[in-house]
Amino acid sequence: MRIIPAIDIIDGKCVRLSKGDYDTKKIYNENPLEVAKEFEAHGIQYLHLVDLDGAKSKHIVNHKILEQIASKTNLKIDFGGGLKTDEDLKIAFDCGANQITGGSIAVKDSETFKSWLLKFGSDKIILGADAQNEKIAVSGWLEESDKELIPFVKEYLKEGVSYVICTDISKDGMLEGPSFKLYKKMLNQCEVITNDSQITSKIKLIASGGISTFGELPKLAEIGCEGTIIGKAIYENRISLKQLENYILS
Repeated sequence: MRIIPAIDIIDGKCVRLSKGDYDTKKIYNENPLEVAKEFEAHGIQYLHLVDLDGAKSKHIVNHKILEQIASKTNLKIDFGGGLKTDEDLKIAFDCGANQITGGSIAVKDSETFKSWLLKFGSDKIILGADAQNEKIAVSGWLEESDKELIPFVKEYLKEGVSYVICTDISKDGMLEGPSFKLYKKMLNQCEVITNDSQITSKIKLIASGGISTFGELPKLAEIGCEGTIIGKAIYENRISLKQLENYILS
C-alpha cells in the first residue's frame, strides 16, 4: 500500500483543517517545500497536495507551490483543489503534477471530467469522492450534493476511472481512525462486471481522513486499499516519519 502524506495549502502555508472547516485552520509550517523535503528524506515517494485557496476560489491558486515542490524534490505529486477548466489542468501538469484530483467538477460538470479521462487517461486523473453520511460533498466540502457515494463511484468506474480518493468528512482531521467499514463496502461493491459475470475493473481506492495511529495502516492494506493519505497524524506526531520509512522499506 502506498503511503501518501498530505500538504494542504492556504496563503502559501502548510495547514490542516478539521472536517474541512476553514475556521479550524492550524498552520504547521510556513514553508511547504521544507515539509516536502523532509518527507522525501524519509523514503516517501508520493505527495497529496491540496490547494485549499483554489477549492474556495474555484480555480487553481497555489500552482507556484506545486512548481516549487515538483522542481526541488522527486516526489510524485497528485494535486487537487479548485481544478475546473482545461486551463487549470494545463497549469497543474505544466507545474509538475503527476496526477490531478477532480472532486466537485466530477459532480457539477461531468462532461468536462469525462473529457479529462479521455484526454489524459485514467492513470493521470483521480476521482475525488469525498462524502458525509455516504453523500458526495463538493466545493471544498462546503456543500453536500444529492449523489450517493457508491453509485457515483460505480458510474465513473464505467467511464474508465481507476484511482479514487475517498475521504469520510466526519473523520477528517479528527484523529479518531479511518472509515474501515466504508472502505470495505466500497471495495466490495465498486467493480464493473460484464455480461458473462467477469470482473473487468475494480477501483484503486486511496483512503483518506481520520488516520491516527500507525497500527491502522496494515488494516487498510489488508482490506485492499491501494494507498492511504496521512495528514494530521504526521503533523501532531501521532505517526513518525521513521515509522513510515520502516513501513515503506519492509
